[in-house]
Amino acid sequence: MPGFEHIIFNWRDALDIALVALLIYQVIQLLRGSRALAVLTGLGLLTVLYFVSRQLGLYTMSWLLQYIFSSIFILIVVIFQADIRQALGEMGANRLFRRNELKKSGIEEVIEACVEMARLRVGALIVVERSMRLGDMIKREGVRLDALLSRQLLMNIFYPKAPLHDGAVVISSGRIMAAGCILPLAVARGQNFGTRHRAALGITNESDAVAIVVSEERGEISVAVKGELVRSLDAARLKQVLNEVL
Repeated sequence: MPGFEHIIFNWRDALDIALVALLIYQVIQLLRGSRALAVLTGLGLLTVLYFVSRQLGLYTMSWLLQYIFSSIFILIVVIFQADIRQALGEMGANRLFRRNELKKSGIEEVIEACVEMARLRVGALIVVERSMRLGDMIKREGVRLDALLSRQLLMNIFYPKAPLHDGAVVISSGRIMAAGCILPLAVARGQNFGTRHRAALGITNESDAVAIVVSEERGEISVAVKGELVRSLDAARLKQVLNEVL
């Protein structure tokens, strides 16, 4: 084609394009379904409005939007600070460093404890740490246990009269590391979630952890992953979900 005969395309250009495409794909995957995507959509609409106002000679609107865009970097950092932290944490932890998986025997202990507590209407919140460490995300780390994971110990911790039953249990490397932990709460928009469910959504919004919730009101088992809640799980379905994510 005329005008393109002098363009030289080598392997470095192909590698450059592939890396940029991969980066854009990863950013889209991280933002998909999150509040950040909605905010970016809003910024995109403001950009369109800015160019339209310039074309129509709306000087006041153009000046105002130009002033906003001059501080866009600071706005992005302020608005997306939690999302940036989560994205960088996932990039640094996911498949590059450790993978903190729960063994099959540990999954069975958790399932048996949750099913029994659901039957007895005992509330519980169990968080399984994975690649990202949870120390800086837990508002209060509770009591450190570093104990062998077992069904009996989990049920004892969440027994209604036990001193640690109100907080969350954190499991790391197949051991119960701490109990009575206070987690960040997610904002429940349009959903009638209790404190345990909001805490499960909150910790999974900010990390790659998996949270299991047992509702004492309904005797219902739920699992939170990446800020999404799967509810009304029986033993078979709970085992399937945990095996898939862990």
